[in-house]
Order: sequence, then C-alpha cells, then structure tokens
Amino acid sequence: MKSNQVPEIRFPEFTGDWKQRKLGDILQEFSVKSKIENEYKVLSSTNSGMEIRKGRVSGTSNQGYKIIEDGCLVLSPQNLWLGNININNIGVGLVSPSYKTFKFTKANSKFIGPQLRTQRMLEAYKNASSQGASLVRRNLELDSFYQIAIHLPNDNEQDKIANFFNNMDSTIVLYKGKLDLLKELKKGFLQKMFPKEGEKVPEVRFPGFNDAWEQRKFSDEIKLIGGATPFKGNETYWNGDIIWLSSQEIKAKYVNKGTFKITEKAVSDNTTKMVSAGTPLIVSRSGILAKRFPISIPTVDVAINQDIKALIFDNDKLDTNFLVGEIQSKENFILKSIVKTGTTVQSINIPDLQKMNLSVPKNINEQRKIGDFFKQLDDTIALHQRELEILKNTKKAFLQKMFV
Repeated sequence: MKSNQVPEIRFPEFTGDWKQRKLGDILQEFSVKSKIENEYKVLSSTNSGMEIRKGRVSGTSNQGYKIIEDGCLVLSPQNLWLGNININNIGVGLVSPSYKTFKFTKANSKFIGPQLRTQRMLEAYKNASSQGASLVRRNLELDSFYQIAIHLPNDNEQDKIANFFNNMDSTIVLYKGKLDLLKELKKGFLQKMFPKEGEKVPEVRFPGFNDAWEQRKFSDEIKLIGGATPFKGNETYWNGDIIWLSSQEIKAKYVNKGTFKITEKAVSDNTTKMVSAGTPLIVSRSGILAKRFPISIPTVDVAINQDIKALIFDNDKLDTNFLVGEIQSKENFILKSIVKTGTTVQSINIPDLQKMNLSVPKNINEQRKIGDFFKQLDDTIALHQRELEILKNTKKAFLQKMFV
C-alpha cells in the first residue's frame, strides 16, 4: 500500500516518507522598518505575484514601511484566503506595514513557493481566517495560520524540486515575453498600416498600391445584428448543440466555444440570433469596454446574446481580416469617443459607432493583402498563446502530483 506521506510523482533517487511540519515550524515573523523616505523601491504583494509599485500604497510617505529582501514571505492578512501570499523575488524593497512579513528558518523558500496558492493551501488559509468587514475580506488568525500542515522531504529533494519548478517558471516567463513582444509588434503595425486621423494613406504600404484610401461611413458598409438570452426557466432552450456566446467569450481573435449551449428550439422560437462562421463580433455592453474594445471571429456558426453585435457586410467590398484590423486600429478612438459609461457598466453608443468613418483602400486586393498579413500575425500570436497555456497547465498538473 502506497504511503500518503510521499508524492505521486517523485525523482527516482529519493525514497522514504516526507515529514509533516507546521508553518509555525518553518516561518519566523520579522519587521524591519525604513528610517528615511524612499530608502528602497516600493513593492506590493498581489494575488498573482510581487509587483513594483508605481506610487505609494497609501498615505503620503513610505517612511516606516517594512524592508524585505529576496526570499522573504509576504502576505496580506485580509486577502490571504484569496491567494495574496508571495515569496519576494524582485529584490530589496519596501512593503506597507499592513503586510505580514516572514523569513524561512527550516525550509527552502523556493520549494515552498510553488505550493503557496494550491487549492489545499487556499482552503487552509480560509479556515485560518474569520469573516471581516466585507465579504471579500477575512481577518487572518496568526495562531491558526501557524498550525497549517506542510510536508517536507530532505534538503536535497527540496532543492531538486525547487530547481525543477524554477526552470519551468523561467520557461513560462520566456514564452510570455515572446507573446508580449508579438502583441506589441502587432500594435506597431496597426499604427503604421492604417492611415492616421486626417491622412489618406498609411505610413507603411505594400508595393504596387498607390491610390488614396476612401473614407466610408460605418453604417453605409456594415449592418449590426444583436442577439438575446433565451429564457433560463425553459429547459427546452438549454444544453443543446448550438454554441451561445456572451461578452465574456469575446476575447481572442478567434472563438469556437462558449460557456453555454442552446437548442434549435431556442433559435426557432426567435429567442436569439444565429451568426455564421467568419462573421466579426463586437462587444456592445460590458465592463471590459472601460479598457478594451474586443472583436472576435467565430470559426463555427454561433448564437449570440444581447451584449454582442454581429457585423454584416458585403465580402466583395470589405475583406473580413482587413476590417477587423481597421477596427482594432481605431480602438483608442472608440474607447474615448464612442464608449459611454452607464450606471453599472460601459456600452457602445451605437449611433456614434454608425457615424464613424472607416479608412478603406479602393482596391479590394490591397485589403486582402493587409488582411492576410494580420491573419498570419494573429495566427502566430494564437499559437504562442496556446503554447503558453499548455506550459501553465503542465505546471498545474505537476503541482498536484509532486507535493504531498
């Protein structure tokens, strides 16, 4: 019978049970406060990692903030249960006195680090906290935190596991860097391959095309079609075979799945609208419009809800991938001039969108050339995104199997 004191996956040179310890056995709280203003850079612990803070956490002075070094544990007593716990890895800095800070005494911090936000630990943090002033805040009870159990192998096995996850994290950072670079490259091309405001030709152009671009009103070229939400209380409308999209699914360039599916009856009863594959979709109402203007192309036929508009147009006059790029190049203008803020969420002012001018080459072949260029770039970005997701999921799998 396999011991429950060893992980499911293990390096072959190690044997024997891991020893159970408590967090209180391996952590020592400390508090060293800065004596002068701006003694070090200001850091912040978040639910996803350590960050260099631009501006101050609170107040007008950072004198008296806690000084931490690499390898120190930092946590938010109110948000620990949500995952606000980190091992500092961005150098000596200052953190708000509201954080708890610890040093490791009997464990490799890099071995402990990957475990800090596993589901088991998040549940343990929640149990070590009591309800605070709001639903999202819980107050950490330090004595209960110190009682949380953790299993440790010998020092050599700790080091090997720590190095394994450190290498995996480095690979993830490398892939993310490549992905971010591609996204920045696309932003640059969007600025240069579509005319700036008041200009008739773009800064960068494929050879063989010289004519000035036309200004066409959005409403003259594109018809907007909206969807709806089938009645949730009618079971015959739901759990069918038709993908039904809401605004939360309009993120990447392409979309082929949604959270929910509906039946043909929901469509035949005219409770929503079907959209053909290849039809661009924009978000018309969502909080995301405060920051981004999402546009996606479904690769399969889909139904849409009321917060999405489908763009219907003549493909002999407008190339789909060109149009998506043209709209993306106007994102800043749309967010500033066409998005309106309601009482709860942002929405598109449809009359203003319909009055917006599109810059379009007279020659459909130039449109297609530009569209193909951005399609290839988008496909490369999507490939890197998938590779990054595979790496992250692989890490999650190892986290579940390489610790007790």
